[in-house]
Amino acid sequence: MKMNRVSKFVIFLLAVALCACQTRELNTKVSNTTGWNYYDQQTTNFQAIEGVGNVNPVGMVPIQGGTFTIGENDEFLTAPHNNAARSVTVSSFYMDKYEITTLNWNEYLHWLDVVFGPSAPQLVDQARPDRTVWREEMAYNDPYEENYFDHPAFSFYPIVGVTWEQAMRYCQWRTDRVNEMALVSVGAIAMPPFADLAPTDDEGYRDEWEETTGYEMDEIEMENPEDPTTTITYYRPSYEYIRDKFVFNTEKYLVDDNYYPEYGKKPKLDPYGAERKVNRADGVLVVGYRLPTEAEWEFAAFAPVAGEDGLTIEGKIYPWSGYHPRDLSKDNMGKMQANFVRGRGDMMGISGALNDGHVITAPVDAFAPNDFGLYNMAGNVNEWVLDVFRETSYQETSEYNSFRGNVYMTPKKIDGKYEIDSLGCIAREFKGSDDKRDWKDGDFSSLIDTDYPLDTVGVENLSEIKEDPTDILAPRITKKTRVYKGGSWKDRIYWLNPTSRRYLDQDKCSSTIGFRCAMSTLGNQISSGM
Repeated sequence: MKMNRVSKFVIFLLAVALCACQTRELNTKVSNTTGWNYYDQQTTNFQAIEGVGNVNPVGMVPIQGGTFTIGENDEFLTAPHNNAARSVTVSSFYMDKYEITTLNWNEYLHWLDVVFGPSAPQLVDQARPDRTVWREEMAYNDPYEENYFDHPAFSFYPIVGVTWEQAMRYCQWRTDRVNEMALVSVGAIAMPPFADLAPTDDEGYRDEWEETTGYEMDEIEMENPEDPTTTITYYRPSYEYIRDKFVFNTEKYLVDDNYYPEYGKKPKLDPYGAERKVNRADGVLVVGYRLPTEAEWEFAAFAPVAGEDGLTIEGKIYPWSGYHPRDLSKDNMGKMQANFVRGRGDMMGISGALNDGHVITAPVDAFAPNDFGLYNMAGNVNEWVLDVFRETSYQETSEYNSFRGNVYMTPKKIDGKYEIDSLGCIAREFKGSDDKRDWKDGDFSSLIDTDYPLDTVGVENLSEIKEDPTDILAPRITKKTRVYKGGSWKDRIYWLNPTSRRYLDQDKCSSTIGFRCAMSTLGNQISSGM
């Protein structure tokens, strides 16, 4: 019997685990609590796997967690005091070495256009960055509006003009594409047949396809290239089929026993030949990309790494050492260490040796990295983080992995079947008590929903309006207000201090805000030797 690549991979993991049994009392051969054998067909054939933890994600830097002082570390009399200093512990995690670029985003848009473009173009439009963020009433920014998101000259510049919500959808898409490729690589599924999405005028193929899949094909009227006065009817898999069967979603693959990608196959992963899907224990799938929490982002920016003497640099104000925006080392004396505004009207310095060459954003690999090897953790663009903004969060958040914004979601089912959302992922929902974004907020007014129409003319039931929508004292901080950090090409140096924090609603965007992804670790913490 021939073994596929996945079977060989799992057997390799078992061999590694068995070798480990020789040096450790705890093992995956015999239960230390019942005495029953694992992987024994004469018993229940329980499959135990040891040591499958973190899958090093491409493009990311492993960051060993630890304790550090989060919050204000310098005296600014006019600063908003909403981030008081306190000690917290951050678990190990992974973080993108660079900010997400326009090239990265265009890869995402291209995939959406190939898969959903003809049948659901609104899904592609929802992911497009807002070009108008470059508009300023008293500045000539037309070249940026027209070219920044498309021209190859900006391929390695940070993506801007995307909302927090768009960034989160990108994280989900990246997770699914990385895991899909991982499954293809080990032979668990086949490469998605993107060619099948191309329109065809073959009616016989259409009839056979519809009978085989149970889904109808969409009809598309296209101009006849040989006779422009006539049209040809082309057929393409319907949006419903693409959403339900074609688009790979990690959660859908793992939790729905009835789901396999239409183009996939069931690999024989069990050493005894039993068919099953790849699961988390096989060490093939990544945990999932997401935005970093505010605590993770601040920890990563300061990079509090202890030296061989066990000491860390105290009093850092920026991601680099010292208080100076210019490099004071012998080899790079005088070079700027970040992309920001030096003073009124000074975006890049005078021409010559003191010019940093960047009037707006800079390539994501410009300037020197910090001690974790992360680029542009100060300046260039601000970065979205996962947290909901509150002035007093520092008073209530946990001493480890502190975060405000938990909403405990569960997969949504209808009549026992998982519901699929518009992008082919399992839809998720939460009960009212599972929304913790306002947990111990302490300000009742912030709980009031102020998303009312400004024009109340024609409202039939005025009793439904609980607050005057024109009230200037109505709270502007809601559950959808998110934190962003880091300072940008348009900011003064104060905002480059990683402790500074600002906020914007999650459906808004700016020419100064981008993002990078993070990922949690599993099992053992990342060692200092990585």
